[in-house]
Amino acid sequence: METKFRPRRDFQALESRRLEATKYFEQGEPQSEIVRHFHISRQTASRWYWVWHKQGKDGLKAAGRAGRKPRLDFKAQKQLANALLKGPTAWGFSTNLWTMERVNMVIRKICKVNYHPRHIGRILHAIGWSRQRPARRAKERDEKAIAQWVNIRWPEVKKTLQN
Repeated sequence: METKFRPRRDFQALESRRLEATKYFEQGEPQSEIVRHFHISRQTASRWYWVWHKQGKDGLKAAGRAGRKPRLDFKAQKQLANALLKGPTAWGFSTNLWTMERVNMVIRKICKVNYHPRHIGRILHAIGWSRQRPARRAKERDEKAIAQWVNIRWPEVKKTLQN
């Protein structure tokens, strides 16, 4: 199972786009042209213009990251995804079922980071995993008997129901 990761915002690309817009400002292009060229809103073009007008190019440079740095970066998330694909039994658990607590234990072992068990769902969602519950099946389930019933008995029952 290949896990797909959604990349975070590319702050360098956003900054280069703003700095490229300064060329249009310097040439005296109307803001409507910047809106069309960069596919941005009129408000954004106006804000960029006024920041450029008052502070120059330096005002449009990136301010840095937005918010707190994640405790699990992209590399650690990829490591976690690969570790989870091995299955719970590979990590010493008795059943083949992942729980939030078990995932948290694996995160602690791999990344040396501890999360609240309720936050683990967000981390799993970020690496492309969804919450699932196993189908409840009896341990005494007899596959041969079920196949025999489906192939032999069910057609007889079905015929009597149609009459």
